[in-house]
This record gives sequence, C-alpha cells and structure tokens, in this order.
Amino acid sequence: MNYASYPSLKNESVIVTGGASGIGASVVEHFAAQGARVGFLDLDDEAGRALAAKCGARFIKCDLRDIDALRVAIAKFEAAHGPTLALVNNAARDDRHKIGDVTPAYWDERMATNLRHQFFAAQAVVPAMRTRKRGSVINVGSISWRLGLGGMPAYVTAKAAVEGLTRGLARDLGPDCIRVNCLVPGWIMTERQIKLWLTPEGEADLMAKQCLKEKLYPDDVARMALWLAADDSRMVTAQSFVVDGGWI
Repeated sequence: MNYASYPSLKNESVIVTGGASGIGASVVEHFAAQGARVGFLDLDDEAGRALAAKCGARFIKCDLRDIDALRVAIAKFEAAHGPTLALVNNAARDDRHKIGDVTPAYWDERMATNLRHQFFAAQAVVPAMRTRKRGSVINVGSISWRLGLGGMPAYVTAKAAVEGLTRGLARDLGPDCIRVNCLVPGWIMTERQIKLWLTPEGEADLMAKQCLKEKLYPDDVARMALWLAADDSRMVTAQSFVVDGGWI
C-alpha cells in the first residue's frame, strides 16, 4: 500500500509521551519518517535508547507521573529543537484490577499514569503554540470504556475522562488556533497485547464483531496521528477519531 506524506510536518518539533514501545513507538517512527524533529518521553531506558538510535528521534527518560520532571523534559526539548507543533499524549497502562483490590493510593496512581499527565503536557506546550498561533494536541483514548469493558475500572474511568479533557481543551485553545483531538484505538496488536491477552477465542470474537476482518496494528493508529498533526486537518478540533476496524 502507498501512504500519504505530509510536507507540513517536515522540520517541525513533535513530542510523544510513552513513545518507547507499542503504539507510541510506531508514532515516533512515523513522525521521524516525515522529517519531523521528534522527542519522546518514557521510563523504559533500554527500549527508548534503541528506538532513538533506529529512527533518529530524541529519547528523554521521564516518569510522567512526576509533573515537575515532565515540565523539565518538555522545556529541554523545546529549547533544543524549537516550539512544539504537535503533542501526542500516548502514555498509558491498561493493567487489569479487581474492584475490591483498589485502594485510594492505587486509584490516584492510575489517574496519574493514564490521565493527569495529558493535561500537564498540554499545559507545557501551549505557550509556544500560542506564540505561533499553530499547534495540535492529540490525546490517545481507548475504546474500552465505550464497550463497557470490566476488569479495570480505574483505567476505563481515566480513558473516558480523556475525551472530556479533549473537548474542554479544544474550546479553550481554539481562539489561539490550537487544535485538540482524541485518537481512540480499538484492540491494537502490540507486543504487550499479544503476549498478555490475545487468545484464539478472543481473536475469533474480535473478527466476528469488527466490520473489517483484519487485526489492527500500531501503524494503523500512527497514520491517523500524522493526519491530525498535519495542516491537512487544520479545521478539525474537539473530535474523537476511532481506529477500530468498525468494532463499535
């Protein structure tokens, strides 16, 4: 297949959170292939360094639950590579958990892991975007809460909130020509998903429910992120884009 190129991304600065593996790694690679100056934040030092060497992106080790560290990382990248054109808020963990096992501390940690950093990362890049009157914030949500999946109540709560955050930020930032959208993946076949949860029975059920009878991979999500960051989507904001093969 032949896929689009986006000249408006060339030599522009792009930040991706949770970019060392899975969907995030594909997003990093795709933006780098477009000629963007890509910085990605992650805790996984080994995977982050390997990806940076592979595609020429800049890896910054960062625990996104530490908001001060997040702010420093973004400031450091912008100081070296210029104002951010696009922020892809990708980092998250969909660990399963039972209702009875959730403590207030665990709940707060899940919100910090799956939701809080999205707001503060956006807050950090907004000043430079306002100066340029140009920017795109892409928050990565999840199909899980739309499907009403059980077994991870804190995760689905956070991911539902991501879409609300997207709508609110889009309204506040629109006058400055900053666009904010939500990218909602279906069941994407990352290494983690395949290792932990994909079974023959699960795959058969998925194929029965999707309109398109193919499994989805990180590249399918990354290509949507490119479009949302590029000038091609310049009048698109406050929307959620589901990439799920027609599951919901």
